[in-house]
Amino acid sequence: MGLLDKIKGELVDIVEWLDDTRDTIVWRFPRYENEIKMGARLVVRESQTAVFVNEGVIADVFGPGTYTLETQNLPVLSTLKGWKHGFRSPFKAEVYFVSTRQFTDMKWGTKNPVMMRDPELGMVRVRAFGAFSARVADPQKLLRELVGTDPQFRTDEVHEYLRQNIVSHLASVLASAGIPVIDLAAHHSDFGDQLATKLTDELADLGISVPKFVIENISLPPEVEEALDKRTSMGIVSSGTVGSMAAFQQFQAGEAMEAAAGAGGGASAVVGMGLGQSVGNAIVPPAQPVPAASSAPAAPGAPSGPPPLPGWYLGNGGAQTGPFDDAALAGQAAAGTLTAGTLIWRAGMAGWEPASSVPDIAKHLGATPPPLPPQA
Repeated sequence: MGLLDKIKGELVDIVEWLDDTRDTIVWRFPRYENEIKMGARLVVRESQTAVFVNEGVIADVFGPGTYTLETQNLPVLSTLKGWKHGFRSPFKAEVYFVSTRQFTDMKWGTKNPVMMRDPELGMVRVRAFGAFSARVADPQKLLRELVGTDPQFRTDEVHEYLRQNIVSHLASVLASAGIPVIDLAAHHSDFGDQLATKLTDELADLGISVPKFVIENISLPPEVEEALDKRTSMGIVSSGTVGSMAAFQQFQAGEAMEAAAGAGGGASAVVGMGLGQSVGNAIVPPAQPVPAASSAPAAPGAPSGPPPLPGWYLGNGGAQTGPFDDAALAGQAAAGTLTAGTLIWRAGMAGWEPASSVPDIAKHLGATPPPLPPQA
């Protein structure tokens, strides 16, 4: 190899960056010991900016396009180098390519709960998560404040700093909103726009902007969500009418039975059922039977007879109906609602049993009349 070929091999003819990653923000052109030839081509693609740095000082900035590196295209660098017009000596300078596209694969979330005062629930702890996009708004500020001499500056080097800023501003936005927690979902978009503006203003000195901010979810602790679900369930069956209060009594009884079944059933199921009935009766007292008309008043001190037995509950297809007295059961059997496979339960029983296995019920199954004969 001759001397001329060796010199040519040390000169850079094309300065460009083809990004094969999705997370590189700044990439320094690997010049090493080579010099950039005067008259070389600089290729800056869309969503890129090329920044020339001479001896630690930002000299020239180039936007998208193709440039021939000559003294007329490098005014600042030419001044620093002291070149005269037409001087075509090669030069050494660091070239940083800065990606100005949006980096969208940026996730955020609250490591610790955010405290806020809810107008309905009082003090609550909430967690939130989502995504945001970031982009370089000022390449020179970014190089001065964050990149320095890093040859490859990636998103993970600034991601944690951005996340901390997000959590800080999220707490202030939620605390000042004055919106109940259960209504926050309707305002996710508004909160996102506010946070994008706040973060862009906060990061302006670093040359970074946040064009898009998305809140995917704001959630309460599991125990609070469970309490809200219970409150919603009770609200469905207790709308204020007498009929709804009866449904509420059945709801309470079913809840007590479910809890007792989870604890092992047995005698606890009976106690739980009785507790559910007691709560329901406290809300709506059971209807009192109207005494039949009689010509002679009852003798004072005469026994009024044994207390009525508790009513029966039927279970068909996962639905619970009742309570029914003995006469009502006969009607249920006649209507076909009560069959041998129907589940039966009343206070005092350990669990649900088929109607055919309960003697007091089985008597109604055989009393079902046959179909009427066809008319002549």
